[in-house]
Amino acid sequence: MRKSKSFLVGGLFASVSTLSVSAGWAQDEESDFLLDEIRINSSESQDLLGNTQVTEEDLEDRAPTSMADVFRGKSQVSTAGGAAIAQKVFVQGIEESLLSVTIDGARQNKGAFHHAGNVLLDPALLKQVDVSAGLAPADSGPGGLGGAIAYETKDADDLLAPGDNFGGFASVSISDNDDDYRGTLALYGRQHRLEYMLSSTRHTSDDYADGDGNIVEGTGAELESYLGKLAYTFENNGRLEFSASHTEDTGVRSAQRGFIRPDFGGIVGLPNQEFQAKAQRKSYSLTYSANREGEVFSPEVQLAWNEQFTDAGDGEGTNISLSGAIKNDFQLENGVVTAGLDFFDDEAKGSNQRTDRSTGDIIVNGGRETVSNIGVFAQARQNFGSRLSASYGARVDSQSFKGVDGSRFSATGVSANGALDYLLTDSLTFTAGLATTWGGYQLGEAALINFSHPWTYDGMVPSRSYSGRVGLRYELGDWDVRGALFRTDIKDLASVLPVPGGSSRAEIHEVETSGLDFSAGYTGANGYVRLNYTYADVKVDDSSAGGIDFYIGRPVGHLIGIETAWDIDDQFRLGGVAEIALKNNDTQTLGPVGGGNTGVVQENLPSYSVVNVFSEYRPRNLDNLVLRLDIRNLFDETYVRRSADGNGYYRAVALNEPGRTFALTARVEF
Repeated sequence: MRKSKSFLVGGLFASVSTLSVSAGWAQDEESDFLLDEIRINSSESQDLLGNTQVTEEDLEDRAPTSMADVFRGKSQVSTAGGAAIAQKVFVQGIEESLLSVTIDGARQNKGAFHHAGNVLLDPALLKQVDVSAGLAPADSGPGGLGGAIAYETKDADDLLAPGDNFGGFASVSISDNDDDYRGTLALYGRQHRLEYMLSSTRHTSDDYADGDGNIVEGTGAELESYLGKLAYTFENNGRLEFSASHTEDTGVRSAQRGFIRPDFGGIVGLPNQEFQAKAQRKSYSLTYSANREGEVFSPEVQLAWNEQFTDAGDGEGTNISLSGAIKNDFQLENGVVTAGLDFFDDEAKGSNQRTDRSTGDIIVNGGRETVSNIGVFAQARQNFGSRLSASYGARVDSQSFKGVDGSRFSATGVSANGALDYLLTDSLTFTAGLATTWGGYQLGEAALINFSHPWTYDGMVPSRSYSGRVGLRYELGDWDVRGALFRTDIKDLASVLPVPGGSSRAEIHEVETSGLDFSAGYTGANGYVRLNYTYADVKVDDSSAGGIDFYIGRPVGHLIGIETAWDIDDQFRLGGVAEIALKNNDTQTLGPVGGGNTGVVQENLPSYSVVNVFSEYRPRNLDNLVLRLDIRNLFDETYVRRSADGNGYYRAVALNEPGRTFALTARVEF
């Protein structure tokens, strides 16, 4: 069952959780609880609460080669474009660095350079993605100011055919736009109680051409990705799993004045150079799950470490995170309480160099920031009668921060959340949720620590967010319609990257995203079609977000996604995704543009429509073979993705997306 993402309306809920657990313990510990489905856990309820799931079926239909492909058609989630090193994810316009991001439960720190992405990830072995917009439950981890993203990768059990103890697959894809080649090889198996899985992906290409046929420099793929898992299941059903992954992008990227900017096509007035950049993510986790369903104690324990490194020319940075958690599901007669504790110890360290314009000397700077956190949490999910389901919880986090100059800060904060799902009629359901999340202190950008001036920290304060969401869903047979209003306010957000010429990390920002989510869909025996619509008004310090609000957000406006796929018979499957962005007339702002003149700093953003279609063929006499044809950007649109860095900013040349691309893929299982 999909993991619930939910929230709370008052401080009393922590006490209620404790009482509920006590009531559960009063039952006979040897008896199993036969629970009705906790309706608020259902995908329909979670969608209304802003928690979108990219399912395994979605991923199979997308056949993603990039993170942009993973979220196509999901209007709540938008991405930046370009090569893997540059791609970022935004949820209702809020950048993922303000969300709690995990891979197989392991916490991920943010990226080290604002022109590069945050979490370098290859989607080849993704199983599913759970996205919580705004309303993060207490057990999703600390620091989820804008929500949470949980990536889950496949293991041997997901890949092995029933009755098999060994298997594998090889996948090869080529496309015409940029001489693109992508290959994946995976091997997996089980021996008695031992399971293993190994996979490797290699992706190379030239720079791609946009819809007008122009080559977009610095966009060629140069990606290597490795994933390994080893698991052992004990006689008592306990499972110990070790996971290791390594992803690296080492392509030639566009640069200006010594800094690599893989997210820009260029900067107005500066010549483009070509540098070999490097982005690298390493991640390791060790997880024990007791798997004692129906028993009072069935704990899960995890220890994880990850490192993200970026070489951006004149600056390089490394972000490191050591994290862990222990939690238990306490079964009640009417639900479950998940409680436990977690911690993280994050570090940002880097070095950079600049040229003193008066003397021509090379000045080398850098340094190190750290932040550590320990938290305790409880989240209850229960049915109250036949019509009402609720989720409520709280967490307390204690945090300490150390700046590059030795400054120290510490604080403790409480987060609380609550949500309900109420059946108004047999077909109409009301769902609502509220949350306040304590975010603590944010690490600065590793690659530019002390770049132009020594950083200062006087007045640093912890951040906090407030989120709310209310919606209705109507279900009739194979049809459903859902709509929800949402708002998230983030307060006292420290400057991750002090403004040019400035040095204060204590400068704070106020961030807001508010709007509407709507979807309507039909799901039948042979396929589905769904329309998704999101309107998000994203503001930073009371002004519309712009294309260079790094580590904060991007202007969204109106986004529409259409998803569909149909089985023609047992051999052919057809489908596609359309993405439509309406013109955003709220983003134009005036300001100084150099030479003492005032002009348009951020322009209004144009509309675009992009259609991707695919067909799959599975021969009856070769059931281990899949042949696939993709036509991406079917109508050869020339466009910039709505969430692209620099979009509309007067000094930036934003990256155009690829023009029409034909791709052929063959996958063989053995």
